Amino acid sequence: MHPLLDGIRVVAFDLDGTLIDSVPDLAVAVDAALVDLGLAPAGEVRVRAWVGNGSLKLMERALADALGSTPTSDWLERGHQGFLGHYGRDPASRTRLYPGAREALDGLRARGLPLALVTNKPFAFIAPILEGFGLEKHFGLCLGGDSLPEKKPSPVPLLHVASHFQVVPEACLMVGDSRHDIAAGRRAGFRVLAVPYGYNHGEPVRDCGPDAVVESLAELV
Repeated sequence: MHPLLDGIRVVAFDLDGTLIDSVPDLAVAVDAALVDLGLAPAGEVRVRAWVGNGSLKLMERALADALGSTPTSDWLERGHQGFLGHYGRDPASRTRLYPGAREALDGLRARGLPLALVTNKPFAFIAPILEGFGLEKHFGLCLGGDSLPEKKPSPVPLLHVASHFQVVPEACLMVGDSRHDIAAGRRAGFRVLAVPYGYNHGEPVRDCGPDAVVESLAELV
């Protein structure tokens, strides 16, 4: 196992940008929501730069780009509801697991380590995506961005993970791709492992201060 796992009793994973590349499906839903409002589609390249803080923030960024100004609450509500509807009808047909993700999850599960999923994506979308990849049984706990009063970079979801598994935070590892994952892990007292290939708004994830970086999650096992 990776040396950072020494003494670790629970591993929490981020989803988008860490285990899966979901941008192709997110971009289709964002563009459909924009077109519904009479706006120009953004395209996958721009959507990729906006992912990471949950669906509401994603649509806020998309609308700000399309309108050229901060959207009103009415625009944002309509855009967000449109996005949720389009994404909910097809959340995973274009989404792919990153190389090494399945090997890591299978290997950690085989070693008996409890796994949690902590994402800012709405909770309703988690099960369809995991089921599509046959990973629904790997996680003992799944938290979405709307599962608790606060989401990453708040430490609240990770502290909930530690409490759920009755493990001290110092014996937990957070695995993610962005500064939000790293900040949440640090604030919760978790060890933090990062991957460099995800969605970190153009900032090298190594500059965000993780304990270690792996090119592939397969390096965990």
